Amino acid sequence: MTVNIVKKYGDTEPLVLVVRKNNVADCMKNSPLSDKEKAFVEKNAEKNCKILNLSTLDIQKYVVLYEDGNLKTLRDSANAVCTKVEKSKKESLTVFCDEKEISLAFLEGLLLSAYKFDKYKSEKPTKVTTVNMLVKGLKKSEMESVLNLCESVCMARDWVNEPVMVLNADTFAKILHDEAVSLGVDVTILKQKQIESLKMGGLLGVNRGSVDEARFIVLEWKPENVAGEQPVVFVGKGIMYDTGGLNIKTGDYMYDMKSDMAGAATMAATIFAVAKDKLPIHLVALIPATDNRPCGNAYANGDILKMYDGTMVEVVNTDAEGRLILADAIAYANRYNPKVIVDAATLTGAAERAIGKYGIVAMHQNAQETMEQLKKAGDDVYERIAEFPFWEEYGELIKSDVADIKNSGAGVNAGMITAGKFLAHFAKAPFVHLDIAGVAFCEKDYGIYGKGATGFGIRLLHQWLKERC
Repeated sequence: MTVNIVKKYGDTEPLVLVVRKNNVADCMKNSPLSDKEKAFVEKNAEKNCKILNLSTLDIQKYVVLYEDGNLKTLRDSANAVCTKVEKSKKESLTVFCDEKEISLAFLEGLLLSAYKFDKYKSEKPTKVTTVNMLVKGLKKSEMESVLNLCESVCMARDWVNEPVMVLNADTFAKILHDEAVSLGVDVTILKQKQIESLKMGGLLGVNRGSVDEARFIVLEWKPENVAGEQPVVFVGKGIMYDTGGLNIKTGDYMYDMKSDMAGAATMAATIFAVAKDKLPIHLVALIPATDNRPCGNAYANGDILKMYDGTMVEVVNTDAEGRLILADAIAYANRYNPKVIVDAATLTGAAERAIGKYGIVAMHQNAQETMEQLKKAGDDVYERIAEFPFWEEYGELIKSDVADIKNSGAGVNAGMITAGKFLAHFAKAPFVHLDIAGVAFCEKDYGIYGKGATGFGIRLLHQWLKERC
């Protein structure tokens, strides 16, 4: 999308005015509305509404009423306006506002709402492609920061929406390599032989049923002004497609499994957003990538895998594969002596059943301060975190009779917590686990997140890192 800063309204495209509900008259003083329109707005602003429609047959005009302290509602209004403009077959609009903060939140809502995955559509839907910002005192750098972040979110949405026939582990690695090089992010792609030499038994075990090789992707952002600083290490689940393996998914449970690499997309997109903003922080992202298939010599229940750190893991469910590849990556993360390890993964149906599509299920090991910071950042951008208990008793549920631990707990009880306990076993540094299974992909339109891949979690992590700097 193209975003411009303009000094006047051209009167040829939809116009959106964003004003404070408790200060309508002052907010509209310099607006490009007629006196009659201003009077209409002032008269109706006290009504219980968020958007006033001033549209005529010739032109669309909307007034978005903002109430203090509720940027989430402002983004929702941006989504509603974007939908109205696109239904009228318009591709551009002008935003007028006399306050930078609320104009940028509204812009963020527009950018995320305008996203469409239409690559494979013969007839492309109308979408907003140009936004002109008529905002007092707005700087190009402030606008570009929002634009960069939203571009990263939409990039991740593209990756998650792609079918596996287009985006397998090798193709994904090449895309991340090229993007990293363009942004000055150090990148290393470990191929099958290198993964074998590292003895990453989890990643190699899951990969056994695939005709495509696995990849292990290392991204590192380390600007000169953070030399010697302990890094934050991200780990993202990169299951490019999940059939469930020999414990094959039944019914329609496989429909959206191209999205099982959303954790990897989240972490890669976040480090790219950090690089675009040139944030002074040492950040590493580790992405183990493969698909999970029941083909050839696929791993089976009863198999015992030797992980990167030497842990012996009994496989009791081949559909609990994400934690196996993440475990190798988390163990590998220890070599960086990190301040904290944070993983993101579409890990368990239990997380989705617990809180639905409204937030991320999270837990931590020795990282209470980081957890509190993440929850605050989540509240700030309205990508909320629900912290679950991580009592030591849950670790009893993953003990194995024949190996050190097993890759799934006892039955369906506390499934998201036992999965987290499995991962925590491999972390020697403070550790936070983010289960994004409920929020990564939507079957129906859901506000600024749309339908399909959402990019949920990227804005949260970016906000957290920005506040740490």
